[in-house]
Amino acid sequence: MKRKPTFSQRLKYAFDNTLASGSSAIIAWLAIISAILVIVFGVIYVVTGLNMPDAEGMGFFEALWQALMRSVDPGTVAGDEGWGFRLVGLLITISGIFILSTLIGILTTGLESKLEDLRKGRSLVLESDHSLIMGWSDKIFYIIEQLIIANENKKKARIVILAPRDKAAMEDEIKARIPDTKTTRIICRTGSPLILDDIEIVNPDDARSIIILSPENENPDIYTIKSVLALTNNPDRKPEPYHIVAELDDNENMEAARLVGQGEVCYVRSSDLLAKIAAQTCRQSGLSMIYADLLDYSGDEIYLHPEPELVGKTYKDVIFSYDTSSVIGIKRAKDGQILINPPMDTLFDEGDEVIAISEDDDTIKLSGKTQFTINQDVIDVKKTKSTAAPENNVILGWNDKGERIIKELEKYVAPGSKLMIIAEGKDISDNLLKLQESLKKQQIEFISDDFTKRSVLNKLDFSNSQNVIILSYKGLPAQEADAKTLITLLHLRSIAEQYNTSFNIVSEMNDIKNRKLAEVAKADDFIIGDNLISLILAQLSECKDLENVFDCLFNAEGSEIYLNPASDYIKTGIEIDYYTVLEAAAQKGETAIGYRLMDKARDPKANYGVCLNPKKTDRFSLGKDDKIVVIAEN
Repeated sequence: MKRKPTFSQRLKYAFDNTLASGSSAIIAWLAIISAILVIVFGVIYVVTGLNMPDAEGMGFFEALWQALMRSVDPGTVAGDEGWGFRLVGLLITISGIFILSTLIGILTTGLESKLEDLRKGRSLVLESDHSLIMGWSDKIFYIIEQLIIANENKKKARIVILAPRDKAAMEDEIKARIPDTKTTRIICRTGSPLILDDIEIVNPDDARSIIILSPENENPDIYTIKSVLALTNNPDRKPEPYHIVAELDDNENMEAARLVGQGEVCYVRSSDLLAKIAAQTCRQSGLSMIYADLLDYSGDEIYLHPEPELVGKTYKDVIFSYDTSSVIGIKRAKDGQILINPPMDTLFDEGDEVIAISEDDDTIKLSGKTQFTINQDVIDVKKTKSTAAPENNVILGWNDKGERIIKELEKYVAPGSKLMIIAEGKDISDNLLKLQESLKKQQIEFISDDFTKRSVLNKLDFSNSQNVIILSYKGLPAQEADAKTLITLLHLRSIAEQYNTSFNIVSEMNDIKNRKLAEVAKADDFIIGDNLISLILAQLSECKDLENVFDCLFNAEGSEIYLNPASDYIKTGIEIDYYTVLEAAAQKGETAIGYRLMDKARDPKANYGVCLNPKKTDRFSLGKDDKIVVIAEN
């Protein structure tokens, strides 16, 4: 038969349970013991009549006070007289020292535990209207930099980061890369973007925008989609839609991603986007600098701005209405349609918004001018277009963007074009054979070799090549892959000088810091993969409507950005203002947004000669080799 627990066992069990409940219970027990100690010794003083020599016995409350003072202050007994009185005081003091030291130990342990919890980054974030970044990759530093610039006009901006990393390590790394955060405070929390309890720590319901980064591992889209799912399907989420921007790598996963996104998520397809930019920029030197300017918050950006005063005016009137902003299109109010470079007689309707390039959203201001200093004698519009000739393009290196770039080039090149690919790797040749079957304009030739060797490059006829794309090997560490790219750039520039030839070079870089090294190679046009994607993620987190604007600009169909010869629009060598350039482009059904001075094409301090969104009253002259940057139909 099972024995029943004794009273002492039950009492011990209850005491153990109270101690196990935490520091507060232990402190409560110490308080009770202290009170009992003071009362017991107070009673002893009263009953025995102990006191200083020649002093009368103490009353009960005076005895309690004397016992309390001796329990909390060991120095009190130093002034006692009479051995009986001293002995009782000493006993009270020893008991008090034991209780007080225990209390100090508990408080110290509790404080250390609390500080450790804070270091772990598990406390709740009570911020509101903050930018929330979920996940961690090298892109996060570029995103933070852009958000800091965007937040300069806000006094108490906040960026909150949730990632499965140590909080202190994240803060140290950010501080090392971005020492000055200006008006923005950065708050890090440790947790998984896949777990609901962790997500709730960073208060997503009150966030202004949420950016979800792809992890740097295999099948990153799975983690992105699950993070979106955790946000959008949280049963305790807010009823209003989130503003989510998420990075997606494989277009095959787009259908599933849109299903879980429920219309609340703007997806950036990083590989497809870089492939489109590579195909466009390799064919136009200087175009990548324009893209970088448009996407970087430190320069001019694209904004959507309501302008009721323009209702009833034509698109041509609209583009002339601003002196310090360049209008590139209209967003329709009735259906949200984005019109980039619409016909010049398109009417601006009520509720429509202008899509403009400007220094900031508060610099989009009507000039109020109705008369413009247009020099009609200088305008010399040439509307004839020469037939595109076949191209000889070269791709050095290979990764998963290679196939996408070739497909994008197919949309631009003329029939009969050739594409030479030099790379090391298994299965590349077999994949290219399958790809060749779907190509109608390009003929692919593949050479398996190390393109970083000068002897290999010397075998190619670059004098007959227009464009070169250098792709970064995915399997190599970032710095090693960039080193291969830099060596190849040096070889190519040396070959161009040796044979007095020129060709456009677009190179993929993993680390933006290596761009400065590339300037030694005089490479004025190349892609920084992580940087461009980070810029787009930051832009979309501030304005979701820009998704459709970017889709239009980066798409082969419709209007795109071109750098056309200035002589196709005006007589060169004559001083003019930008209103004249704007009028000349408008006569061709195009929207001018800037120009490029080719004598500064190798000068990084002059932005490689690119001047985007110039003030329209500034006067300048363009030479025969200079370009005008326009948005036009292909």
